[in-house]
Amino acid sequence: MQDFHIGKLVVIGVGLIGGSVAAALKQKSAVDHVVGVGRSSANMQRALSLGVIDVVCEEPGKAARDADIVLVAVPVKQTAGILEQLQDAVQSGVIVTDAGSTKRDFVRIAENVFGANSASVVPGHPIAGAERTGVDAAHAGLFSGKRTVLTPSPDTNPQAVASVAAMWRACGAEVVQMTAQHHDAVFSAVSHLPHVLSYALVEMIATRDDAEELFSFAASGFRDFTRIAGSSPEMWRDICFANSEQLLRDIDAYQRALAVLAEHIRSGDGQRLEAVFAAAANARNAWAQGLK
Repeated sequence: MQDFHIGKLVVIGVGLIGGSVAAALKQKSAVDHVVGVGRSSANMQRALSLGVIDVVCEEPGKAARDADIVLVAVPVKQTAGILEQLQDAVQSGVIVTDAGSTKRDFVRIAENVFGANSASVVPGHPIAGAERTGVDAAHAGLFSGKRTVLTPSPDTNPQAVASVAAMWRACGAEVVQMTAQHHDAVFSAVSHLPHVLSYALVEMIATRDDAEELFSFAASGFRDFTRIAGSSPEMWRDICFANSEQLLRDIDAYQRALAVLAEHIRSGDGQRLEAVFAAAANARNAWAQGLK
């Protein structure tokens, strides 16, 4: 990807994801100028001091003028308001992409806002993250060896898709494509549902009268299972609503699986309980082995 280069990149939302994209491209000398747009002046000044961005602009529309690529990396509920401010830029051919964890809603909003001009909008989702937020959590290696999913529609400009794919590859990511609907079904099961479960477990423990004692004895298993409950509540609230239909189906399926386990425990059926655990352990270990 040495030939890939961006003259002007605009990052709207200079947090973990947006900041890491800027940092990675700067590290590879793949971008000349990075403009940051964000709600928190303190975070934006911090991004400047770290050299993640080169200048701050308060208005997305103004920042996007003459940009090569605009990356929208904000909680999904903010997307509509941001895209509305990018209409002039998109009309002039500026490529817009995002980093949201849900894609059908982004596609729908982009089509409503831009109409025929939505051909230069490339929905994206980097499969990387951490429980920390803000530009201080950003680092150039965040996407190295990770996947980024692009969900272009049949009408999306192939050159725009190629440019966005090249940007993510320059950040070290492997780029794959799928439909927005398939994306949301996949990530409801393997990302959105686990976050809901993690938040629910911590909330259940935290609201008990003996919460202090329980937390004092919690060790590595509890830590590993609940790590993602330290993620941004605002972001995950928006994701749950954006993908609510699929997520509710997966919550129902999980509740049915728990009910089966509860019945095995209630009836003392150790053989069936162990069989479920064994099947799950085999599946999990096979998946983990494939990551090596």
